Amino acid sequence: MDLDTSGFRQGEKIMRVVVAGGGLVGLTAAAALGRLGHEVTVVEQAPEIRAAGAGIGLWENALREFDRLGIGAAVRAVGHEIDAWFFDQAGRPVRAAGYGDYEHRFLLVPRPELNVLLADAIGLQRILLGDRVTGFTETGDGVRVLLESGRGLEADLLVGADGVHSKVRAALVPDSAARRHSGHYAWRAVVPAGAERPEGTVLTVGRDRTRGGYSRLSGDRTMWMVNQFEVGELRGTPRERALARAHNLAESGWHDDLLRMIEATPEDAILENPILLVPELSHWTDPHVVLIGDAAHGLSPHISAGGTLGVEDVGVLCACLSADGDLASALSEYERRRAERFDRVRAFSTEVEFAADAGEFAQRYAAFSHWMLTTAPNREN
Repeated sequence: MDLDTSGFRQGEKIMRVVVAGGGLVGLTAAAALGRLGHEVTVVEQAPEIRAAGAGIGLWENALREFDRLGIGAAVRAVGHEIDAWFFDQAGRPVRAAGYGDYEHRFLLVPRPELNVLLADAIGLQRILLGDRVTGFTETGDGVRVLLESGRGLEADLLVGADGVHSKVRAALVPDSAARRHSGHYAWRAVVPAGAERPEGTVLTVGRDRTRGGYSRLSGDRTMWMVNQFEVGELRGTPRERALARAHNLAESGWHDDLLRMIEATPEDAILENPILLVPELSHWTDPHVVLIGDAAHGLSPHISAGGTLGVEDVGVLCACLSADGDLASALSEYERRRAERFDRVRAFSTEVEFAADAGEFAQRYAAFSHWMLTTAPNREN
């Protein structure tokens, strides 16, 4: 399949865009760029639009982008609002002084339902399934996108939204492979809701750098999650590994619900993931190529904001592309804004990671969420 291209034209004129990756950020980018009038093709290696993972937390700054796409109400309808509290392993609740509900409320959304909403907003005819972007060649006035099938797509802009293992990033920034995060692992699953606390236990800070809990999703489902830094040697099945870490969160009967949930979860329903980080990159863009989401800045999930910040990328990219000027200047401005923001995000992430107990965690996390929300970009800046 070859797509003809015309030169990039700023403003209201049409640009042909290829988006590598049909996950949350790639689909959001495709929907947003399509709404601006550009001709978008999404290339997704899976045979269908689906989602790896259970649920994803979306903060107000991400939901504003979905409002702009016209799907905000639908996203809220499939999500469950979380009013986060932090607990020690005995179940004592804590929040940081000086912060309120604003810094602690987000929407927990099932990934599959969210991706379906985004795919419908794009139009399934614009999504090329069962193929993968493997690289690109700059052509001077555009870019030729190389696919695993051997086909090529000609475009004005290639958007690399293909995650921590991004092929677009590998071609753009050699030697930028994602790296392991200090033996950090996460376990999670979605199970039918039972008699557990409907308000959930997000987030419990336990012994041995272990954190986790559970939260209700819409549709009578509950998502449980456990993560640990520096896990050491892994023994047993994924369920046994998750259960062993969950005991670090449980004391004097607190979290018996979590232990029962994990014990009852089918082995093949448990997601076990070593956490990978994308190193700081020398650059995120070429004249016709841009990285967004985890492809640009894959983070540890312990700050629960990777998806939200990736959706922010989309808003900033669209704002820069809609401004006067040429494509290269627009992409450079996008990179400048986002690289500056992620310098701060990484610093906050490290502070939260090394919080010693629930009280310190609550303080550091509230400081991060307050900063993220009060400094969030929008289409007008």
